[in-house]
This record gives sequence, structure tokens and C-alpha cells, in this order.
Amino acid sequence: MKYQKRKKALLLLEDGTIFYGKAVGEKEGTSFGEVCFNTGMTGYQEIFTDPSYFGQLMVTTNAHIGNYGTNKDEIESDSIKIAGLICKNFSYEYSRPSADKSLLEFLNDNNLLAISDVDTRALVSYIRDNGAMNAVISTRVNEVEQLKEELKQVPSMEGLELASKVSTKEPYIYGEDSAQYRIAALDIGIKKNILRNLEKRGAQIKVFPYNTSQEELAKWNPDGYFISNGPGDPEPLKDAIQTTKDILKTNKPLFGICLGHQVLALANGVSTYKMHHGHRGINHPILNLMTGKGEITSQNHGFAVNREETEAHPDLEITHTHLNDGTVAGIKMKYKNVFSVQYHPEASPGPHDADYLFDQFFEAIKASAN
Repeated sequence: MKYQKRKKALLLLEDGTIFYGKAVGEKEGTSFGEVCFNTGMTGYQEIFTDPSYFGQLMVTTNAHIGNYGTNKDEIESDSIKIAGLICKNFSYEYSRPSADKSLLEFLNDNNLLAISDVDTRALVSYIRDNGAMNAVISTRVNEVEQLKEELKQVPSMEGLELASKVSTKEPYIYGEDSAQYRIAALDIGIKKNILRNLEKRGAQIKVFPYNTSQEELAKWNPDGYFISNGPGDPEPLKDAIQTTKDILKTNKPLFGICLGHQVLALANGVSTYKMHHGHRGINHPILNLMTGKGEITSQNHGFAVNREETEAHPDLEITHTHLNDGTVAGIKMKYKNVFSVQYHPEASPGPHDADYLFDQFFEAIKASAN
């Protein structure tokens, strides 16, 4: 590999703290977003293309990013969704035989600004102590005061509706016409691996835009409903919340993941709140309160469901809890085939402890049909 002389770059947090690094490749520019970190040792391509990360500057805690390249079959949406990348060591070369291009080529194809050589251990420690906040990455290292002024104009993630930015514009079908089951999925930022998991269990899925009414979903005559993951604050999603309320009146099975979990809570009158720095990684420990078993899970969320309100709700039951901080990781309705989780059972490349939740959904559909 030839020596590359790279431009200086910086990360400026909204509280004025600065971390210095270097631009990845030849791309210059500026990118804004909420800074957050993911502790996964693998899966960077899935992270970068996950719609739930829309509008966020991603800090990767693994020391090396890009060493196994990218593969067209390992994306979770049609493009990169993060606002920018911050890492320690960026690998320009890759060694995986199944890779079809380098990470640099992948980033360039998606016009994404990335910076490396940042002290990510210090940065992550700072975020853990001070919380997730808006930030900017830029190669304009001599324009700090101007960047501070521009950063002030970036809206807070709290109260920010982003599902409309990543949702499909038109309904589409995923799966075979010969499938045994029909699932209506409300897309508020859906990942492809969710669709894959539903399809391989015998479903054809019709994916609808984020603001579709239950009446429109019902025209497809689905056997069950699904509310997807997605980015931003759940509370502004008034259409999705109303649609979920109307789905509950049908008594058909409903499964929600991540943002869909929060929307289900809001549809039941339970509030949500912005977390200090969120959960993002592939080793989060969960306790299944129904079985007493532990699960290692993939998580990606900056908002959570109010625990006290959930516990006091006559129709809801907490099914899963996060063992690190006691946050609500799963709920179900006591008198309906309706449940949701705050984590990602479809996780790719892993872990797979929570695969059973998809099976549970289809068991509910079978029971509902009898």
C-alpha cells in the first residue's frame, strides 16, 4: 500500500469539546448529526446501512474498521444511513475473499464523510459521561468558530421525526405469492434482515409507508401486522401511533421491534424518553422474564419506554428487561396477541439468541387463525 498524505479533520461537540483526526481518503467536507457509539466488533456494514442510524455520526469502538471490506449482500437498506463515520484505524486494504469492494469505495459510492485517527477510547468515555449530543465532523479545521455557529442550527434528536426520511415512498411486496402467510409491515425504517426473517418462515410481506392508515393496511387482508425499527424520537410519529391503535382493535397479531416497540407503548398511553447515551452494540444482556433465561442481544436505540407507567398499565406486561440498567426491553399485551422488543432479533452478523421471537409471532398468527 502506498503512503497516503491525508488532510487534517476534527470532531466538534456541541459543548465545545474538540477531538482531532484525519480525513479518510480524499473526501473533504462537513457533516452534522448526533454523535453516538457502537461497541460491536463486527458488522460495520450493517451498522452503516441501518435506517435506525439516520442522522447520527457513528463512532466505532473496534480499533480497526474496513479490514474485511464490504459485500453487497450485507446491507440493511438501499444506501448508507449514518451521517458520518468516526474511527481509530481505517483499513484501506481488505482480505476477505467474499468482499466485492473496499470500505473506502463503499463510502465514496455513498458520498459519506469519514474521519480516522481519533482517540475513540477517550471520545466514547466522554459520551458515556456527558451523554449523546449533536456534533460536526469536518476538514475545515481552521474554521472552528464558524462550525460552532453552524452546529447551533442543528435540531436536537429529542422531538425529531425522522421516519419519513427513510420510509418507502410506495408500498412494495417482499416474498413469494405462494407464501402461507401475509404480513402487513409499517415501514418506519425497516431493515432488510427483518424481511428475510419473516419470509423464510413462510410469509409474503407488503411493506407500507410510515404514514399509512390501518384501513389501507387491512385492504391487503394480512394475517398479522408488523411495526418496524427506525430513527428519531417516537413521540412525533402521530400517524404510526394512530395506525397502531387501530390495529389493536382488529385483534390480529402484532409484532414490533425497536422504534416499533416504542410506538406500541405510546399507542397504549405509555410515554417514552430520551436516554443519556442509548444502547448500541451486539452484546447487550437481556433477561426474558417469561422463561427466566438470559439473552445476548443486538441493540440500537436512543429512546426507551417508561418503566413505571408500563408496570402500572392494566393491559401491559413487561416481558424482557435490560440487565445493565433495568430499562424495558420487551412488552406484551395481556389480552391480545401483541408484543414487542427494544432490541433486534434479526441481528446480522449476530447474536442470534432472540431468533425465537419471529417463531413466536408466527405461532400467534396460527393461533389467531384457529
